[in-house]
Amino acid sequence: MSAILPPGELMAEYIEVAMREAVYELLEDDGSHYGEIPCLPGVYANADSLEECRLLLKEVLEGWIILGLELEHTIPVLQSIDLTPKEKTI
Repeated sequence: MSAILPPGELMAEYIEVAMREAVYELLEDDGSHYGEIPCLPGVYANADSLEECRLLLKEVLEGWIILGLELEHTIPVLQSIDLTPKEKTI
């Protein structure tokens, strides 16, 4: 099975919108940065710096979308951006 990916522009826009929903915190126990996108369960990252955390979170998000599409999971609609594959009509 291979993922039916949405057009690149649509996916890029979705990622941009999702990343604006990200929240970050500095963890006191080890000084690392934790980031997550609360509206997208399982999309989180942890890194030594805030910038590293942002980059890693974006990578996690991209993989989460691709895997979700591959497994035919429902990807939440964000700001009316719907990544659900559309049925082709002949």
